[in-house]
Amino acid sequence: MIKRVRSWWKQKDPQLLPERSMDNVPEHVAIIMDGNGRWAKSRGLPRIVGHQTGMKAVKRATIAADELGIKYLTLYAFSTENWKRPKDEVDFLMRLPQEFLAIELDELIQKNVQVRMMGDRDGLPQHTLNAMEEAMRRTAGNDGLVLNFALNYGSRKEMTDCMKELGKQIQEGRLSPDEISPELIDRHLLSGGMPDPDLIIRTSGEMRLSNFMLWQLAYSEMWFTDIYWPEFNRNHLYEAVAEYQRRTRRYGGLT
Repeated sequence: MIKRVRSWWKQKDPQLLPERSMDNVPEHVAIIMDGNGRWAKSRGLPRIVGHQTGMKAVKRATIAADELGIKYLTLYAFSTENWKRPKDEVDFLMRLPQEFLAIELDELIQKNVQVRMMGDRDGLPQHTLNAMEEAMRRTAGNDGLVLNFALNYGSRKEMTDCMKELGKQIQEGRLSPDEISPELIDRHLLSGGMPDPDLIIRTSGEMRLSNFMLWQLAYSEMWFTDIYWPEFNRNHLYEAVAEYQRRTRRYGGLT
């Protein structure tokens, strides 16, 4: 009988780690971190304050995922479509990885967290890329939680680039069309080497995928919350995992 995570979110103190079950914990959780701007607007604050406050939620989610025994945590930090936002906001968002890692990298190393990034590196400012590459280099030997930032990431571009690469290999005679399989495509995606997300979370009340891991989320369980991302804490993650544990994943078959 599968043990269920109890109602952790009812705890009064979100800083307390409640009793938990390690049965049926999702191996890979992906989060669309949405609602920073609306959180700030609801408080009469500039949007950038919401983005900056959201960094604290990143730390809370990372700690909670590690506590639960989740092995991979993928955070949708910046999409290929986010470049359409005002330049001042984009410039601020591009400084956040550098600011976050300057504060938190030493602790991530101590916690045995491995930092990864998936996205189009060519489009990133050099200071953003430098911060991410330093974090990946310094945590490469860690074998704990994998904290994967989807930065300048878009799933359609990812799949298009994958098809181009496979088409090139066919054209050069290095690959036969008959050899193309879901497993081969998996290996050529930016998430290659990681399992597909078991659970996808989106904050702020929106219920769409927004060009995020469209291939990889084919059979992921989805959990939506009205909470804005800056408000997200460990108990919200516990709630999502508890709901995941109540579901039966059939992958198109029968129980």
